[in-house]
Amino acid sequence: MKKGKLYGVGVGPGDKELITLKALRVLRESDVIMVPVMRSGEKTAFGIVEEYIDGKEIVECRMPMTKDLKVLNENYEAICNKVSGYLDQGKNAAFITLGDPTVYSSYMQVNELMMKRGYETEIIPGITSFCAAAARLNMSLCERDETLTILPSSYKNVREGLHTQGTKVLMKANRAIIEVRDILREEGMIDQAVMVECCGMENEKIYKDLNELDDRTSYFSIIIVKD
Repeated sequence: MKKGKLYGVGVGPGDKELITLKALRVLRESDVIMVPVMRSGEKTAFGIVEEYIDGKEIVECRMPMTKDLKVLNENYEAICNKVSGYLDQGKNAAFITLGDPTVYSSYMQVNELMMKRGYETEIIPGITSFCAAAARLNMSLCERDETLTILPSSYKNVREGLHTQGTKVLMKANRAIIEVRDILREEGMIDQAVMVECCGMENEKIYKDLNELDDRTSYFSIIIVKD
């Protein structure tokens, strides 16, 4: 029996109208939809595509939010075992992920492991959260010879990264958002920063002044700092 194929499908940042035609086609043609689930039970990516995949077999995949590599690797192997079971039956599986699979997506670990196991995989790109946030703010990310730097702001060296030339995009702040706000103040950059929380979702919130931040925000928060 011919083995099935695994697709990593980017479903965009949150707005249901920002999913691509190709992503929709792949989802509708796939036999199984693999859905990432956070520890809290949140299934954000599924909420974007739910109305488009009626009748499909849905398989939940737990995705722990941790930096513990041992825990992460064990979880990725467990997910791959689950996916392999369907591909070995000749079924095609689509693993959905927010934004684009190649930008800070846990899916890429699954993709790499499945390739090592000898399975065929394909990545379906999606609109990134930072592009959607810039559009929502009606601003450019970079023009002419300007550079664009993407920083994982909950990790070390964010302060150093802020001093690169051009536009800086800070992603993955989550619990560290107040610390990031304070760093921006200390570096004299807070007046150059804007933020979109949950871009394109029902609970979207725009911050034109980051001094308004006084509490932890959603994981889906994008800060843009312009020179």
